[in-house]
Amino acid sequence: MLVADDQRVVRDGLVLLVGMLDGIEVVGAARNGTDAVELAERLRPDVVLMDLDMPVLGGVAATELLRERLPDTAVLVLTTYADDDSVFPALRAGARGYLTKDADDDQVEAAIHNVHGGRTWLDPVVQARLVAAIQPDARVPANSPSQQGRSQGTAAQLPDGLTPREAEVLTLIADGLSNAQICARLVVSQATVKTHINRIFTKIGATDRAQAVRYAYRNDLTTERST
Repeated sequence: MLVADDQRVVRDGLVLLVGMLDGIEVVGAARNGTDAVELAERLRPDVVLMDLDMPVLGGVAATELLRERLPDTAVLVLTTYADDDSVFPALRAGARGYLTKDADDDQVEAAIHNVHGGRTWLDPVVQARLVAAIQPDARVPANSPSQQGRSQGTAAQLPDGLTPREAEVLTLIADGLSNAQICARLVVSQATVKTHINRIFTKIGATDRAQAVRYAYRNDLTTERST
């Protein structure tokens, strides 16, 4: 796949993240829409991970060109914005999926595999906006996961910057599940689980599973707490 994002730090981080996902190879990275289209025409990736806010040629225009020139290449939008003025033009331009940048590794991995398989994948808040557009009396819930909601909601209540998914993995570790069992429970790859665990250990300062379990009990991140 090809990653298109104008911010070098973000782009390089995405390349590293996506490159660690199971069964996915990053073949190139672009810093603007023009580069993305040119690279895609040369490299013929199965999926382009597209930001919308880029110089020279924006993500929407780049997506439209890719749909015309490379109809077999799926575009997955991964951007900061989830407002109507961003979502609907991107989908009309031909994007097959739409995620916000606070999506976790599992969502990114699932979205890539789904759009590659010819299916669509939409962030929950984007789905809500589509329903609201079709049904005028529908409303996007105030607590829907969004750029602000996710960062200020559930995640803000977790200690040491743990994401909701990381807290879920930590709970499963405290329950005594192995990496393989966590993979089966969450329906994700071994590589994804290892990435989650490495990030958890870094955030909580643990060096082994025993320390992680003690941390989970101290911070009420166990099944006993939720039942």
